Amino acid sequence: MKTRTILLTLALCLVGISVAVAEDANMGTWKLNETKSTFPAGATKNSTVVYEAAGDDIKVTVDGTDKDGKAVHNEWTGKFDGKDYPVTGDPNMNARSYERIDGRTLKLAGKKDGKVISEGRIAVSADGKTRTVKLTASDSTGKKVKSTAVYDKQ
Repeated sequence: MKTRTILLTLALCLVGISVAVAEDANMGTWKLNETKSTFPAGATKNSTVVYEAAGDDIKVTVDGTDKDGKAVHNEWTGKFDGKDYPVTGDPNMNARSYERIDGRTLKLAGKKDGKVISEGRIAVSADGKTRTVKLTASDSTGKKVKSTAVYDKQ
C-alpha cells in the first residue's frame, strides 16, 4: 500500500510539472521573421530559438548566423528565476538569466565574466503565435545598440 501511494504521488507530481511547462507561452520552436525585425549592422541573428523542458528546468537552444554569415549555436539550461545559469557555445557571454514577469513576458540578461553585456524583454503575443525580443547590448566598441527580433511560433 505504501509503495502504491508513493508511486501515485510521484506520478501526480510529474504530471503537474508537465502541465505547468506545457502551458508556458514561451515553450516551443520559434523562427525569426526578418521582415518584422530590426538589427544594428553586424549583429548576430538568431534564426531559430527552441524552449523545451529538461527535467524540472528549461532548455533554450539558439541557432543563427554571426555578422560574417557563419553559423552560431548556443545552449542554456536553467529556471526562469532571475539567477544566472551557464551558457555554452556563445563566445560573447558565459551566463544568462531569465526572470518571469508574467505568463507571457520574460526579462533576460546576458553576462560575460559577471558583467552585464545585454538586457532585454521577451513578450509572447496574446494569441501565442508571435514572440518579440527587445534587446539592448554593448557592441564590440562598448557602444549600446538596440534590436528588436520578432519570431513566429512553429
